Amino acid sequence: MNISNISNLTIELIIGFFVLLMITKVLGKTQISQITPFEFISALVLGELVGNAIYDEDINIFYILYAVFLWALLLYIIELITQKFKGSREFFEGKPSIIIRNGQIDFKELKKEKLDINELQSLLRAKDIFSIREIQYAILETNGAISVLKKSKYNNPTNEDLNLSEKPAYLPVTLILDGEILWDNVKTCGFDEKWLNKQLHTSRVSKIKEILYAEWKQDEGLHIVKKKEK
Repeated sequence: MNISNISNLTIELIIGFFVLLMITKVLGKTQISQITPFEFISALVLGELVGNAIYDEDINIFYILYAVFLWALLLYIIELITQKFKGSREFFEGKPSIIIRNGQIDFKELKKEKLDINELQSLLRAKDIFSIREIQYAILETNGAISVLKKSKYNNPTNEDLNLSEKPAYLPVTLILDGEILWDNVKTCGFDEKWLNKQLHTSRVSKIKEILYAEWKQDEGLHIVKKKEK
């Protein structure tokens, strides 16, 4: 390897480094902290494109830039689509899956997510939970992580320690997301349009579009988060 090759490699590495850094900033932090299987594969492909381009003597820096920016553009377009069209989110990002419901393991969901009991126990131990009996609900998120709602008597401090009676734990249900009513969830909770309109009127909400997020929790009622005015 002569001086010229070393110089070219140095330039390509520096440019590739800053281009990837810029793309990371543009796509946002969630691409790293909440990476989905699709995004994981995208990251691998992007790294492979840059690596092959840098070490292939027949490909110059313009090919590197073109490959990186084209792939980043495709990812950015997907992000815009999933933000604007909520129906596309399940297709591109998947959806959370309730694998433990009311303290009972949903074996159908486990099989659907290709998860066995040993893997489930491993995920729970990462949450400092060593017995499935402690769990009221467990949700497998789209990034492969697990979220857990413990039974009330196993919370710290426990109700048993405080000599309190055990209270049921309820799972919050999203009713409104990004200004759109999730009617399936509303009906699952046993409510209808008349009930929802009454709740919104009580909360002084005139338009559904004003709401960023609203959830129902049986023991606490409706919680509404309004969109911030620009």
